[in-house]
Amino acid sequence: MPPAARIHPLPDLLISQIAAGEVVERPASVLKELLENSLDAGATRIDVQLEEGGVKLIRVADDGAGIAKDDLPLALARHATSKIASLADLERVASYGFRGEALASIASVARVSVASRTPDAGHAWKLVAGADAPLPVALAGGTVVTVEDLYFNTPARRKFLKSTATEYAHCDDVLVRMAQARPDVAFTLTHDGKPRRRLAGADFARRTRELMGDEFFAQARTVEAAAGPLRLAGYASLPAYAKNTRAEQFFFVNGRYVRDKLLVHAAREAYADVLHGAHHPAYVLFLEIDPAAVDVNVHPAKTEVRFRDARGVHQFVFHALQRALAEPLAAAKPETAAPPAPSFHWAMPQQSPLAVREPEAAAYLEFARQALPQPMPAANDAPLGYALGQLHGVYILAQNAQGLVLVDMHAAHERILYERLKAQADAHPATQPLLVPLLFAASERELACAEAQAATLGAFGFEVAAAGPRQLAVRAVPALLAGGDVERLVRVLLAELAEQPATRVWEARRNEMLATMACHGAVRAHRQLTLPEMNALLREMEATERADQCNHGRPTWLPLSMNDLDKLFMRGK
Repeated sequence: MPPAARIHPLPDLLISQIAAGEVVERPASVLKELLENSLDAGATRIDVQLEEGGVKLIRVADDGAGIAKDDLPLALARHATSKIASLADLERVASYGFRGEALASIASVARVSVASRTPDAGHAWKLVAGADAPLPVALAGGTVVTVEDLYFNTPARRKFLKSTATEYAHCDDVLVRMAQARPDVAFTLTHDGKPRRRLAGADFARRTRELMGDEFFAQARTVEAAAGPLRLAGYASLPAYAKNTRAEQFFFVNGRYVRDKLLVHAAREAYADVLHGAHHPAYVLFLEIDPAAVDVNVHPAKTEVRFRDARGVHQFVFHALQRALAEPLAAAKPETAAPPAPSFHWAMPQQSPLAVREPEAAAYLEFARQALPQPMPAANDAPLGYALGQLHGVYILAQNAQGLVLVDMHAAHERILYERLKAQADAHPATQPLLVPLLFAASERELACAEAQAATLGAFGFEVAAAGPRQLAVRAVPALLAGGDVERLVRVLLAELAEQPATRVWEARRNEMLATMACHGAVRAHRQLTLPEMNALLREMEATERADQCNHGRPTWLPLSMNDLDKLFMRGK
């Protein structure tokens, strides 16, 4: 038996290289740490220069407060920082960096130099990692950190890096997150000598538009909510803008970009009723919370957090997003679940009808031609405007103060019905006895579950019992579901009741079934509507929550402003 190995302390270089395995995953990890240091130093402008995706060179220059000559050696030392000094500071840390190990870890796997000048210094000083003392250099102010030949001394780590294009893309993602978090700071990015990004200091809305694009900005709802010490602000896309990936999801906690499962789940739940399938919403959201109520010291990369009141934060984010997405188009919500009938008085403009063939619509048009013209109501009174006619029995064409509005009448009516069904279901729907019991063949497992879960099924509004050795009888169903596929619904409920708690099953299945009912009950395509019917539908849309999209996440209406129409016809050119 070999002798036991003696315990001995590790060399400082090996300790730093071990830490680098957690902090320095790739060039983008290095860039993140350097950008955080620049922002913590109060920089208002940061210039980033990359070569070969950051593997050959990462240079970050800022106009921050700088580092004093005597502090330069400490900047490259392990666990040396200017940002915290006690446990109390750590528990309420508000800076991006605080661990004091990033530069030391980077210097253990790359060639690093730091040049800096404080406002009161006569000139700048530069320290190369491993050198004995700093040397004087020319620099107007701020700090320049240069990282070259990443993993030059650890080739095993370097071979795991991806292509230059992939590594650059990760670096660009990091800069975008930092730029989104700090719109007041100007950023530039060059790669292999070519300018890639130039962002001037701006307000939050302008920076979001620059980074997320005009399409996102045009289809995003403003989010603004507060509850005690919690505040959520930002933009969340409408479901129609959904993407196939999570690439456009940005969540910041006290200004720090995080990848937190709890926050992602809260956002996903807020979209659950309007976004279906494998699509993902897009958002840029900032959560403000007491620093003492969140632990940012979970992982050296500092992208994971832990909340003291996780459930409270989850519910706050969920409800804030849900309210923003559910906000009706009308300025004020109706007092009752069913929107009031329209009470407007308006005459059609003097123009030809748009192929509205029904007698009622023709009579209305004739009445409108004889009526005295009245001004178009203000856009705030009717955001969706007033109907002009139908297009092939599928779309409603309406005119508002801005221009033309196209409405998918089936999708719009589907959302209205769905919200009404949900409101009725929340009020404990009545049970509908079946005149003739529904009988269907059942397996042994279904028979056993129906007997064991009879009380639970009864609470849902179902009366299900065995009618024979291999048969179940359904004698009553919830009134709202009486017209659905009862056998299929009962089979699904029995299968899920056998696997998990009944309350979770019902909440998950209820909305799905109500959505199906709404889809089949909505006005079908190619049905001709009268103008009063069209206008009534528009008013209901304005008063209905989540009316911007149908139950499948598709838009229910699209606007075309006068400027859009002028561009289509090249007016003014």
